[in-house]
Amino acid sequence: MLTAGLGRVIAGKVGYAAACLLAVVVLVVSGYAHKVVGYANGFNDGVSTGNAPSTSTQAMNILVMGLESRTNFYGQALPPALITAMHTGPVGGQDPNTLILIHIFAGGRKAVGFSIPRDDLVTFPSPFTVQGINIPNGKIDNAYDWAYTESLAQTGFSTKHDYLLANEAGQGAEIKTVESVTGVHIDHFVETNLAGFYYLAQAFQGVEVCLKPEESGINAGNYTSSNLYDFNSGFNAVKYDGYNLSKGGAQYLHLSAPQALAFVRERDNLAEGDIDRTRRQQAVIDYVIWQLKHENAFAAGGTITGLLGSASQYLITDPSLNLIDFAASMQALSGQNLSFTTLPSVPGASELLPGYGSSPQSVNIISEPYIKRLVQAAFYPQPAAAKGKTTTPKKKAAPVPPASTVTVDVYNGGSQPGLAGDVSRALVSRGYQAGAVGDGSAQSRTVETGNQVFYGAGASANAAKIATDVGATAKALATLPAGHVEVLIGSTVTAVPASLDSAGASAAASPSASAAATAPAGSVSGGGTITVGANAKYGIPCVY
Repeated sequence: MLTAGLGRVIAGKVGYAAACLLAVVVLVVSGYAHKVVGYANGFNDGVSTGNAPSTSTQAMNILVMGLESRTNFYGQALPPALITAMHTGPVGGQDPNTLILIHIFAGGRKAVGFSIPRDDLVTFPSPFTVQGINIPNGKIDNAYDWAYTESLAQTGFSTKHDYLLANEAGQGAEIKTVESVTGVHIDHFVETNLAGFYYLAQAFQGVEVCLKPEESGINAGNYTSSNLYDFNSGFNAVKYDGYNLSKGGAQYLHLSAPQALAFVRERDNLAEGDIDRTRRQQAVIDYVIWQLKHENAFAAGGTITGLLGSASQYLITDPSLNLIDFAASMQALSGQNLSFTTLPSVPGASELLPGYGSSPQSVNIISEPYIKRLVQAAFYPQPAAAKGKTTTPKKKAAPVPPASTVTVDVYNGGSQPGLAGDVSRALVSRGYQAGAVGDGSAQSRTVETGNQVFYGAGASANAAKIATDVGATAKALATLPAGHVEVLIGSTVTAVPASLDSAGASAAASPSASAAATAPAGSVSGGGTITVGANAKYGIPCVY
């Protein structure tokens, strides 16, 4: 196994989302601190993206990358005391474990952002060659590290300049890969390393969070399976000063810098994993914005001067991103005007990837055509029809009940072991309730060569969607309970149908009507978008 790959395997067991928060927050800070000219320069050491908008009032796309690296941008190891405080361990690769693609609309009135799961399996626009191994495909976050490693192999590992060039190679490769998957041009990027969020939390003397406990974990008395405790990240609300376990319900906590970092890194013990973690990220951004508006952050020696004064240690942007000129657009990055969602994917089986030797890697399966449609509709929505223009009214289609109201039973009529379970999981990822999973002999209907779909009362519309994905025609069945759909896999079927497997579940509500119209059948709401009440304490939502 390659050395770089080994670092990623070790680091991947923990998963670090926090780094991207710092980059987003520094952009927000620059919007409020645009008069502090001296602090907004000196970060432009990154690769050029080319063809960037000429003014800050134009619409633009920004890629935010948070490296899980345990080094600074010059290849120097972070201090051992900092590694210990961050609860990270000393080994890690150069992958951006968190990627957020943000579109700021013209004039900076609002912004939308998509979180890109790091395990999405993609074909790289250009293959990499590392230690003689050809690497044409891999996880989307690998593009940075493979290019970084490839560059160092050519230039050497001796000077700071070598590492800056390696970072530029990684930035360029990651940008091209994200552009290839999403179909949109990236105008600017912001990159930060793992230590950045820790410094941010220190500058704000910790962060305030509103934490809701997972009731199942409390009732069972098993805190290791609850969102209140996570070994990998080090988060521990159960023993945290101020948290009253017997009180139950949502509670406010002021987290120190180490615990704030652990809070936004945790994902293993969250019910919705990366989606819940995205909600935590946005909640922390909301708190920072509240602080900027209500506290004396801009006073001499205050939070902003301390944060921006040292930001060059952990922040890099492309050369054309002028944070001062960009101040007006940064106002869009607020809790009310910025929404985060997660691009859709379906967990796939572990695969052997080039560069990892014999160690299987967890991957997500994605549909690039659907992702392109989703991002295009969110970033560039079609204008409404001009007033006075006559159009032929279309008959309104009957609304389809939410997927969560339907239970799907799946039976395997073929010979492929575990196929019913795989199909069931793909449907559950779209929001349907998991029903019975078993062999075809467990039900009374005749198995045919192709798939079959049956439905009970009230489930005809959802059954029609499911039937489209599995290549069947939905049929009513009086013996099925109301709200139930049954999928009977055909005798010759050996894999999850491609349209069901690749399209995945929309991780958030469709950003526009046009996106909803082009979504694969069965895509449902979910995702990481959260809303904040106008009078919410500290300007934050309560999250798991």
